[in-house]
Amino acid sequence: MINVVFLGFGNVNSHLLNTLHGTDKITVNQVFNRNYIKMISPFENISFTDDLSKLEEGDIYIIGIPDDAISSFSDSLPFQNKLVVHTSGGVAMDALSSKNRRGIFYPLQTFSKTRKVDFKNIPICIEAENPKDLDLLRRLGETISENVVEIPSEKRAKLHLAAVFVNNFTNHLYQIGSKILKEEDLPFDLLKPLISETASKIETLSPEEAQTGPAKRNDIKTIEKHLHLLGDSPYRKFYELFTEELKQNYGKKL
Repeated sequence: MINVVFLGFGNVNSHLLNTLHGTDKITVNQVFNRNYIKMISPFENISFTDDLSKLEEGDIYIIGIPDDAISSFSDSLPFQNKLVVHTSGGVAMDALSSKNRRGIFYPLQTFSKTRKVDFKNIPICIEAENPKDLDLLRRLGETISENVVEIPSEKRAKLHLAAVFVNNFTNHLYQIGSKILKEEDLPFDLLKPLISETASKIETLSPEEAQTGPAKRNDIKTIEKHLHLLGDSPYRKFYELFTEELKQNYGKKL
């Protein structure tokens, strides 16, 4: 049995708690959060504290707090030589205090509190300073995911960068599309089948093979029409930037 203590209760740790609680190989001993949280069913029997001095024993302490607070928070923990990990994609393992054994437990997924996710296919990226801790993190990951991979901090930083492009920036483009449609009283639902098919394509095609559109075709008339429609819109710069990048990528200059 692996005993886990959660330090912080944001999106990632709340989803991990939902997934790990009740599995036959994991016991969630405690949840710490600086602000009081009422533990609701089925978690009301899990110990909660907002006092670091009252932390219970655990095999793994999982920090799930904002990136810029991880280092100072880990240094404030009132114990030594425990396995302390964080869940961030962009923070190096050595940002954690060296007074404890350090590791990474990074689920590569976007999390929203109101939306459930299936961890089965979510990559769990792990790292640790010693083989025994790495094995423990692997066993923890394998209780919820079929895709547990060891990735060092330098490569994980690049992975996180790539994730920002394909997730955060892509979602912002959805917002732009939604605003353009809203100006014409058109529902965003009209774009959802297109979004779904675009995402589905990369299951069988590379991103390069899946690319379509006027920039790839060098369809100057359509590009000029779109720029005319955008006028002095703040979204024009996005259209011009992506169009130029695609043309260069596919060997066609503006």
